[in-house]
Amino acid sequence: MLMSEQQQFKYIVRLFGQDVDGTMKVPYALAMVKGIGYNTARAIASKLGLDKDRRLGELSDEDIKKIENYLTDKKIPELPTWLYNRRRDYEEGVDLHLVTSDLIFYVRNDIEREKKIRSWRGVRHSLGLKVRGQRTRTTGRTGTTVGVRRSKAAQPQAQAQPKAQSSGGGGSSGGGQAKK
Repeated sequence: MLMSEQQQFKYIVRLFGQDVDGTMKVPYALAMVKGIGYNTARAIASKLGLDKDRRLGELSDEDIKKIENYLTDKKIPELPTWLYNRRRDYEEGVDLHLVTSDLIFYVRNDIEREKKIRSWRGVRHSLGLKVRGQRTRTTGRTGTTVGVRRSKAAQPQAQAQPKAQSSGGGGSSGGGQAKK
């Protein structure tokens, strides 16, 4: 009996069109799929009655089909909408939960729509800059830039300061010597 279980164990499981490690426990293995986080994976496993401590490779083909069919209509039945990754979709106006290539497609369309209407986020995306309000003065630089490059307006000021110090310093020290 132990030998037949080892033969049925699948080290790589095909799930939502991608290969997932079968040696991982069910919630962690489901979280490897793009669009499913750990908490969503635990909720899916509990709704389908799957043991969270079992390995994904130990599940039968029926259980794996059950997981895939659970998310095919872009909705997770009997789960709260705050677990969904796309609430109030722009086009349809309903709550959706997208996985793998569907999620990538929808996000790409959102970015293209923002670029087209020239929103602030769209402009930042088109320029390749940070979008979510992060600092850009020192971080997020591309290329091999390491230091801060001085502008040409700052260089003449830097050259003018040593002259002022030397003339001012000479006058005060000269004045002090003349008094003695």
